[in-house]
Amino acid sequence: MSQSSAAYPSVVPVGVDTARASIARVYDAALNGKDNFEIDREVLAQVRAVAPQVNDLAWANRDFLIRACRFLAAQAGIDQYLDLGSGLPTAENTHQVVQRIRPEARVVYVDNDPMVLAYARALLEANAQTSIVACDIFRPHEVLTDPTVRDDLDFSRPLALFQIGTLQHYLDDDAPALMQTYIDALPSGSYVAIAHFYDPEDSGPGELARKMEDRFVHSPMGSGRFRTREEIQALFGGLEMIEPGLVLCDDWWPDGPRLTPLSDVRQCILGGVGRKP
Repeated sequence: MSQSSAAYPSVVPVGVDTARASIARVYDAALNGKDNFEIDREVLAQVRAVAPQVNDLAWANRDFLIRACRFLAAQAGIDQYLDLGSGLPTAENTHQVVQRIRPEARVVYVDNDPMVLAYARALLEANAQTSIVACDIFRPHEVLTDPTVRDDLDFSRPLALFQIGTLQHYLDDDAPALMQTYIDALPSGSYVAIAHFYDPEDSGPGELARKMEDRFVHSPMGSGRFRTREEIQALFGGLEMIEPGLVLCDDWWPDGPRLTPLSDVRQCILGGVGRKP
């Protein structure tokens, strides 16, 4: 793959290893961002060999996030958000969507990627309602006891917790237990939004999902698990699912009529929102 200097971030933060692929930077590359490196684009190139429209995974994920944010802020009245594995700043981040509807909304992002942390801190410096903390989102106790998380969010009132495009990078089989730890810590009336790579199993896109998983897992990124519908539903525990339930990300309250069919790739990612009674 050819390399142009314009594709590199203008400043590389301390601690960033440009020789190792980063989940956040691979997503940035898939969204046509500029904050990624050759090694990150190589991951997409490997998957693109079996799924030419692989970038659709990232766009379906981002579109779902935006619609879920609008629903939670405007319809559910949620004014505090814990966004796990927030990734690199791109257009229409969680805080931008929800604070446009509810200016008082508080948002705490959680990530442990050095580039994400550096860029987000610079972006959020002037936003007193939004912060980012450095934690491993796959260690719930670490996140839930972080001083900033506890100070900025009021766990006596409903909040929204996001795992949007993150849990597919947790390869162990105890993902439902990990999520249950988070769910148990949420007050009644809270919401959980999840988007996750999906293996449709015996349908046409199922073979494509398994090919993409093989390429992702054996790429320099080393992760990208496509779980079944049953496995993804288990991540919500006993939450009450908001209609239409767990569906293709593009089918979760779309913005308008669909004039063109979904690509096979866009049929390989599910999204849903659950409410804690």
